[in-house]
Amino acid sequence: MADQTWSTFRRKIYINAPSGKIYWHWATSKGMETWFLRSCEYTDNREVKRAREEHAQAGDTYLWYWHNWADGESGIINEADGRTHLAFSFSGAQVTIDLEESKGVTLVTLTQHHIPTDDRSKMNVYYGCGTGWTFWLANLKAYLEHDVLLHHTAPDMMGRSDFSDFVNL
Repeated sequence: MADQTWSTFRRKIYINAPSGKIYWHWATSKGMETWFLRSCEYTDNREVKRAREEHAQAGDTYLWYWHNWADGESGIINEADGRTHLAFSFSGAQVTIDLEESKGVTLVTLTQHHIPTDDRSKMNVYYGCGTGWTFWLANLKAYLEHDVLLHHTAPDMMGRSDFSDFVNL
């Protein structure tokens, strides 16, 4: 553990889908709502909501709501190249998504960095987000490759105090 850093983590997964399709599922409200969120809004710098199939752009803000979770997350899209790279603020840190096609599959690399290193952030962001992103990347793979969602989408679980025990909420 001498090399342990609490300020960044990386998760990688190969997905059998073209990078453009994967990017669309991250950068559009409609795409995010198929595999990840109950509600997603991207808003441009003039405070106009982007169309549901329009790519988020650098400088946009977002508002995300998950299934079975009352609180939302808001942040800023910092970088968006429209093809293979997306970066946004998230949970007091920064997240980058990079897509690289090779031999018919796409390597998705998610990096969360600039994580504060206080004890609360180590638990909630480094551990909590690291675990969460692992699940959500697997969910994206299951959805794009097999049209299967691994998470629970019915609202009957909202408000449970033991949510952190579940692997699919």
